[in-house]
Amino acid sequence: MLSSTDPQIALAGNKSQPVEFDTVLVANRGEIAVRVIRTLRAMGIRSVAVYSDADAQARHVLEADSAVRLGPAPARESYLDIAKVVDAAVRTGAQAVHPGYGFLSENAAFATALAEAGIVFLGPPARAIEVMGDKITAKNTVSAFDVPVVPGIAKPGLSDEELIAAAVEIGYPVLVKPSAGGGGKGMRRVEDPALLPDALVSARREASAAFGDDTLFLERFVTRPRHIEVQILADRFGNVVHLGERECSLQRRHQKVIEEAPSPLLDAATRARIGAAACNTARSVNYVGAGTVEFIVSADRPDEFFFMEMNTRLQVEHPVTEMVTGIDLVECQVRVAAGQKIGVAQDDIRMVGHAIEARVYAEDPGRGFLPTGGTVLTLSEPDGSGVRVDSGLRVGTVVGSDYDPMLSKVITHAADRTAAIAKLDRALADTVLLGVTSNIEFLRFLLADTDVAAGRLDTALLDRRVADFVPAPVGDDEFVAAAAYHWLRRWPAPSGDPWDIPTGWRLGVPAPTAIRLAGGEKIQHVYLTGSPSAAVVRLGDDEKSAAATESTLTASIDDTGTLVVARDGVRRTYRVAEFDGQLWVAGPSGVSVLREVAEVSVRGGADHVGDAEIRSPMPGSVIAVPVASGTVVAAGAAVVVVEAMKMEHTLTAPVAGTVEILVEAGAQVRLDQPLARIVAATETPEAAPKSSEEEGTPA
Repeated sequence: MLSSTDPQIALAGNKSQPVEFDTVLVANRGEIAVRVIRTLRAMGIRSVAVYSDADAQARHVLEADSAVRLGPAPARESYLDIAKVVDAAVRTGAQAVHPGYGFLSENAAFATALAEAGIVFLGPPARAIEVMGDKITAKNTVSAFDVPVVPGIAKPGLSDEELIAAAVEIGYPVLVKPSAGGGGKGMRRVEDPALLPDALVSARREASAAFGDDTLFLERFVTRPRHIEVQILADRFGNVVHLGERECSLQRRHQKVIEEAPSPLLDAATRARIGAAACNTARSVNYVGAGTVEFIVSADRPDEFFFMEMNTRLQVEHPVTEMVTGIDLVECQVRVAAGQKIGVAQDDIRMVGHAIEARVYAEDPGRGFLPTGGTVLTLSEPDGSGVRVDSGLRVGTVVGSDYDPMLSKVITHAADRTAAIAKLDRALADTVLLGVTSNIEFLRFLLADTDVAAGRLDTALLDRRVADFVPAPVGDDEFVAAAAYHWLRRWPAPSGDPWDIPTGWRLGVPAPTAIRLAGGEKIQHVYLTGSPSAAVVRLGDDEKSAAATESTLTASIDDTGTLVVARDGVRRTYRVAEFDGQLWVAGPSGVSVLREVAEVSVRGGADHVGDAEIRSPMPGSVIAVPVASGTVVAAGAAVVVVEAMKMEHTLTAPVAGTVEILVEAGAQVRLDQPLARIVAATETPEAAPKSSEEEGTPA
């Protein structure tokens, strides 16, 4: 049997069988491209990367054998420009193109353009992409092959009146879904018939804006739904096999966060039935290559499943399947596209152990998951037996606002689910990423949830748990470590003048070196006396109040840049990086971001503003400044609009007063950069009603 214990066997062809491609272009970026390039290198195939101006020094560009510039940072002018990508393939002599997952990977026009240029697309035929790209057509197509679908109504051109009438027969609650696109855009759950008309209007508006198509259909809403998908592979000779299922129920707003294989829900009989349905789905469109068939399963009725959609590409979460089967899916894609047969029967494929994956995003869970960004200052990714990291990061990587915020994936494999989860938690704890705020702390919080540990999952679980998450505050140990780092950087005195050495020497009682630090909403004074090899440390608002916290301290930085602090004999190690006035400290309690301050304004609220200051809650670009300097505004009035990673955020006045604008429309701004100041009014004007232009997601 083919399993993770026998990785030298290939699912399609065999390891020693050559393929007809010597050069493959990878039409993607980041961790996706890095992962594909890794397999191409192992197969002895030359890889070609493509990049935008924003990615000129990206890891995938540096690891490929050659690279071609596509254009400016916006994806539509680079990665989504079919003509430019095809031209890059022709000019570099690539016989095939791997689209990765995302961008043009499910674009039938791209597959057709490559075929016309005589280049092989490492994906399915264009017709399969077209059929499965339209949810109504896909649902009707697979139904003809006895694949179970969710009860509902799915026909092109349904009017609101027809949908409202059908809902009565389908039964409430119903799910309104757009025929085009994905990612949850345009979806509406409706439980009350009186609310359906308005839901249809808003769903059509959102679908039209997102996909250019406002076609809708209805499905019965499955109670306590679980998202389970099946990996399939098909060759040109009609052979189709599945590689087991993945559980993808841990999602935030329909975006997957943690995935695992196999699902803790399915028994052997259901696993065989859902796998057969996935293979029939592939047969319904004469599929060729790797693909994923997604099903919805009720947690209340785990033996009943319904087809949702087919992703005609490799999925982000494919590593968990690779970990439990030992099969390299990218290699399979290459071999199938080169005309090789699937060389094993379905019964020869089995899953061994359990694998689980966590997606690391550039987002701040403590600020409502706003996208973040920055420069990677320090990076240490976990490794070891049963640990895999798919990453596009390296020290110096600039994470901007032009692309998807996913940075990497951490995947673990163990004999059972409990052990795999414990190993993933340890691997996340061992991940050091300084310079870019990420969701790692939230991922560990989620893994510790009792329902997650027990496998009691559904697609709404994560959203229910979000309100319970509170980021750990910066602790005293982190404040001491940051202060010690500052102190060490000033020792010996840069000027060479012994009077500048911060020993605290003075006539009489030694004077401490006082360092004032801000971390989150907390301000801490740290007083250091002596030398780094023998110091006394105190914490408090002033020397007198800090006396009660006195402890001994030694601090040093070793050759690897690791900060070692021993406080009252208890030794702790930290990784520290400094950039743009901020100190990033990674230690036993996670990552803390601090800064040395002489004076800090009062700040608070979700808008991350002070009494008279508006700061950017993320790196991005200013797309609008609705008011001019000198304008008198009411509290809550829109002042600046910032866009990052395709999301708009309207920043409002925290108090009534006169505006001083500090940026212009079009400006690129960094996290926490002051954008405007409000000089508080002596009399508070009445709050002005918001216009439609002022509405948006408050930062």
